[in-house]
Amino acid sequence: MTAYSFSPDDLERQHTLSSATTRYDELRMRTALASMAGERAEPLSRAEALELLALNEVVIRKAGYGRQAMVRAARDAGASWTQIGAALGSTKQAAWEAHNRWAEEQAL
Repeated sequence: MTAYSFSPDDLERQHTLSSATTRYDELRMRTALASMAGERAEPLSRAEALELLALNEVVIRKAGYGRQAMVRAARDAGASWTQIGAALGSTKQAAWEAHNRWAEEQAL
């Protein structure tokens, strides 16, 4: 990984969901503060902006893995697809399709 090239795959190996989220929030907060403060605050460097972008992907990936694990845990605990759909803010059909699609992709 060069100073200006951040791969989500590299960062995914380096971070847990918690540490990726913490670093993402640090960089995102600096971006927000810099935009509000105008020229008084230093914007992110190119490397930091690219890191923020890659970390966004890492957080999405890791959260997705966790979501599937929680769906499996809910099913193992006896939750219905209707209950799982409600917990996800979707229908039972959408929850079932998303979980099965993910499981099939992981099997490839």
